[in-house]
Amino acid sequence: MQYPIHQILQQYWGYSSFRPLQEDIIQSVLAGNDTLALLPTGGGKSICFQVPAMAMEGVCLVITPLIALMQDQVAQLRRRGISAVAIYAGMHRNQIDIALDNCIYGDVKFLYISPERLQTSLFLERVKVMKLCLLAIDEAHCISQWGYDFRPPYLKIAEFRQLFPTLRTIALTATATKEVKADILAKLAMQNPQVFQQSFARANLSYSTLYEENKIARLVAMLQKVAGTAIVYVRNRRKTQEVAQFLQKSGISATFYHAGISAQERSQKQEQWIKNQVRVMVATNAFGMGIDKPDVRLVVHLDLPETLEAYYQEAGRAGRDGQKAFATVLYDKVDIQNLEVNTAQKYPPIQLIRRVYQCLGNYFQLAVGAGEFACYDLDLSTFQQRFDLPSPDTYFALKILENQGFITLSEAVHHPSRITFSVDNRQLYDFQLRNPKYDTFVKLLLRMYGGELFTGYLNISEATISKVFSAPQAEVELLLSNLEKFEIIQYDKHKDKPQLTFLTGRYDAQQLPLQVQDIEQRREYDVQKALAVKHYIEHQKRCRTQLLLEYFDEHTDATCGVCDVCIKKKREEGTYQQELQYKFQTQEKVKALLSNGSISPELLLKIMQPNSADFFKAIVREMIENQQIRVDSEGNLSV
Repeated sequence: MQYPIHQILQQYWGYSSFRPLQEDIIQSVLAGNDTLALLPTGGGKSICFQVPAMAMEGVCLVITPLIALMQDQVAQLRRRGISAVAIYAGMHRNQIDIALDNCIYGDVKFLYISPERLQTSLFLERVKVMKLCLLAIDEAHCISQWGYDFRPPYLKIAEFRQLFPTLRTIALTATATKEVKADILAKLAMQNPQVFQQSFARANLSYSTLYEENKIARLVAMLQKVAGTAIVYVRNRRKTQEVAQFLQKSGISATFYHAGISAQERSQKQEQWIKNQVRVMVATNAFGMGIDKPDVRLVVHLDLPETLEAYYQEAGRAGRDGQKAFATVLYDKVDIQNLEVNTAQKYPPIQLIRRVYQCLGNYFQLAVGAGEFACYDLDLSTFQQRFDLPSPDTYFALKILENQGFITLSEAVHHPSRITFSVDNRQLYDFQLRNPKYDTFVKLLLRMYGGELFTGYLNISEATISKVFSAPQAEVELLLSNLEKFEIIQYDKHKDKPQLTFLTGRYDAQQLPLQVQDIEQRREYDVQKALAVKHYIEHQKRCRTQLLLEYFDEHTDATCGVCDVCIKKKREEGTYQQELQYKFQTQEKVKALLSNGSISPELLLKIMQPNSADFFKAIVREMIENQQIRVDSEGNLSV
C-alpha cells in the first residue's frame, strides 16, 4: 500500500523532502516492522513517528518520560492543526477521563503518556477499546539499566505490547551505546527489528575542552569572540544566578534558569531567550529538553557533565540550523578530582534509603499497603527539616527509590491551571439566578473561553482573568475554588512544587524489597561513566568527534577537522588556512556542477577527482546538512 507521506510532510510540516534516514525509518514503520531509530539531537526524531501515524487510521500512543517534552510536542502538533493530548501525573481524574474519551470517540490523533500510566487500571481498561495505529517509545534509552536515565516503569512496555501483538512499534533515542541498543531491543521484546542509526557526528559542531583556572574570565572572552545565542551550563542553582549577574556586569545580556524558580518566571525567561531578547541562558541541566532553538552558536559547560550521553545531548543544542557552532567544556583540577567523589555521593547507605522511605510514608500519613499511584506536592526542604534528614543525601535516596520503581519524583512540574464546567447550560443558568454574586464572574469566563468549557478542560490564566475582572489574583482563585465547591466547575489548579507519586502501596520500610545488588552494580557502572568523561576531557591527541563516536560504538578514521585537537594539529602542520580555502573552492565547484541538473554522488566524485575522497565526502555531507544542496527521492544530489 502506498502512503502519501511526502504530501503529509508538506501539508503539516512545510518540508518538501525528508532528512537522511527519516524516510527509511517511516517506510519501515508503515511496513509493520518493529523499528529502532537512533538519530542525534536535533536529527528530527519526532517526524519519524508523527508522519506515519498521520498516514494511518487510529491513535498514535506516545510514551515519553518528560512532562515538559509532552506539553511541548502537543502544543507543536496543535499549532499544525493536528489533534493531540497528554496525560501526566497531577491531572484531575475527570480531566483524564475526558482525554481518554476523546481518544476513543473523538478525533485525537496523538496521545502522550508517561510510562507509569501503563500500570493504571483506568488507562488499561480504556486503551483496550481505542483504535491504536502506532506505539512510539521516545527516549528509549530509559528502558536500559545501562542507559544514563534508567526508568523502571519503561520495563512495563513489553508487558503492555502483549495486549496489542500486531501493533506497529517504533523506539527512538538520541544516545545509545552498544549495550544500551541491545538492552532496548531485548526489553521491548522486538521481533526481527529494523535498526536505523545515523552517525552521531555533527560536521558543523566544533567540540573543545580547555583547562582554565579563571573560567568566568574565559567565558566572557569566548562570548565576546563568538556572536549569537549561547547556553552556559552549571551544576547548581545558586551558580546560575551568580554567573548571569557577572555576565550582565560585563555588558553581556544574560539571564538564569533552574527548576527552583516559579513557573511564570521560567516561562518568561525561556521566551525572552527564544526570541533573542536575552542572549545568554545560564542554566542547570533542567533547561533545554524539548526546546527547539536552531540558532544557538555556543554551548559552554562551566562544570563537568555527569556522563558523555548527557554532554552529547546538551552540547548538541548548538548549531541545529546546520551553521557552525561551538561546544566547549572549561575545567580545572578540582573538577577532575570531584568527578568520582560526586558519583559516590549519589549512592547513600541502604539504611538511609529505607529511612527516607519511612519518612515519606509518615509525611503523607499513608498506612502500610495504601497510596498506590497517589500524587503529592513535596517541599523537599520542609521534608528534610521535619525529619532531620541530611542534604543532598535525601535527594539521592529519593532518586534510588525512583530507579527501583517505588516512586516518581518530578522536579517543579508545571502545568497551567485548567477548568471545565461540570453542569450544562440550563443548570449553569439556574445557578447564576440563585447566586447573583457569581453571575458577572461566570459570564466573564464564558466570554473569555467560550462554549468549549462545557465539552472539555481549557487552559486558563488566573493572572489574565484578574486583569480583565479588575480584581486581585487571590480573589479570582477563591472564586474559582468556590465554584468547584458548588460543583459548577472542575478546577485543576497549576502546580509549581515537585510532584511525588507512589507507584506501589506503601511498604514497611524494613521490608522494602530494594535490589541491593543492582544498586551496587549501578554504582560501579556510574563510576565507569565518570571515568569516560575524565578520559574525554583530558585527552589531547585524538579528534573529539572520534572520541565521542567511539563511546557510542561508532568507529571512523575520519577526523572532524574543527575540534580543538584537530585545529591545533592543522596549525602545527600549517595546513589549516589551506584546507579552509580548498573547502570553500570545492563547495563552489559542487554548486556550479549541480546548477546544471542533479548528479549521483558516485558521478560527482568521478567528475571532481579529489585528492582525498574521504575529505570530499565530508564536505558534501556538510553541504547536505547545511541545506546548501539536497538529496532527492532517487538519491541524486541537486541544488
